[in-house]
Amino acid sequence: MRPVRSARDDRSGQTAQQTLSLNGVGEHLAGPLADPDDGGVIAAFGALLPEGEYLPLLLRVEPRRVVPGGDGDYFGGEQVGTWGLDQFWGLPEYPHTPYYRTFDTAVDASAHLYEFVVPMVPPTWNDRERVAEYVDLMERGTVPTAVAVSTLDVCEPAIGPGTDHYRHWGLTHFLLDGHHELEAAATAGRPVQLLSLLALGEGLAESGDCARLPDLRAQPRSARSARSARSA
Repeated sequence: MRPVRSARDDRSGQTAQQTLSLNGVGEHLAGPLADPDDGGVIAAFGALLPEGEYLPLLLRVEPRRVVPGGDGDYFGGEQVGTWGLDQFWGLPEYPHTPYYRTFDTAVDASAHLYEFVVPMVPPTWNDRERVAEYVDLMERGTVPTAVAVSTLDVCEPAIGPGTDHYRHWGLTHFLLDGHHELEAAATAGRPVQLLSLLALGEGLAESGDCARLPDLRAQPRSARSARSARSA
């Protein structure tokens, strides 16, 4: 799908209209979207975003909840493998919130894509009953849709103490809607659809990198392997 532009209207009185607009798309998000803009979803959420250009991506994710410092923590694992520990504190970077890992795959022998979903409120704020309701629905086959604004960052160290030097592609989705759904999906081990509005020109990535995302995201999931590490 081609990029779309957001031109948020900051005039007074828009908040109520935006709220009504979001309420109107809620029923479309209760299940999977066939097209990114089914039911005017992009227009409704685009009204909340800063003016700019966004690439809509409709993704299927199976979220895994990660606690900072716990099993599967990117910042204590893959990032340390490339950048090493903080030279002052001697500790990994601390993200300050639980988050979800959803996908990773090889870009090439010297680059790997990692995908994250970051909640905008702590998961402890989620209503337990609503999470339980979504768990029940998902176990019966429902696949709801969450919405996020996203950035792509492509980074590598010039030099460093890390043992595995390669480029990290970080695709980060900041949730706008779907906090209960993501937690429920992680709890139940079920998929959820994610409408990502990728902010072009905002991350540490070239336009050509962003253009590659649909194809990369269609690849099979694959972890960074020891063989890749040796050949990078």
